[in-house]
Amino acid sequence: MLEGIYAALDELFGPLVMNTHPMLVVTVAGIILGAFFVLLNYFLVDQEKVKRLQKMSMEFQKEFREAREKGDEKKLRKLQQKQLELIKLQNEVMKDAFFKPMLITWPIIIVFWGWLRRWYFEVAIVKYPFNFFLFDIFHKIYHSALQADELGYLGWYFLTSYVVGSVLRKFLDMA
Repeated sequence: MLEGIYAALDELFGPLVMNTHPMLVVTVAGIILGAFFVLLNYFLVDQEKVKRLQKMSMEFQKEFREAREKGDEKKLRKLQQKQLELIKLQNEVMKDAFFKPMLITWPIIIVFWGWLRRWYFEVAIVKYPFNFFLFDIFHKIYHSALQADELGYLGWYFLTSYVVGSVLRKFLDMA
């Protein structure tokens, strides 16, 4: 099944991938998909509810810290009840924030990463001017041909989409 999808993607984007530097292809893909996933979250998740939950959590933590410092057992028991209500609300928000968008995003991510892997497996997308010990450990564990100063398509995609997502979240005033 995936081979048919990969063949369609090869037909559609193959010439672009073959004639363009891998860093540019993965960067553009990270920007497009990172923005798509943030916008999907923005429209599918009730942002006001998430902000309210964050505010309630911060207030609860402040009250709890103060009650614990004062040793107010009565207040601590009341806060434990409030904590149960807060946990229920957190579970509800988390369900909305993760499951709805995930049903749409995971199939896209799995197909896209699998397709990119066909083109850029063991290809150094970015070469750093220094050796980064975590990359060296990671590459040794997975017997990668990449060096400690090289980052592959998946790492570069994550960095790109993370930066785009962070900027877009800040711009959209998302919680």
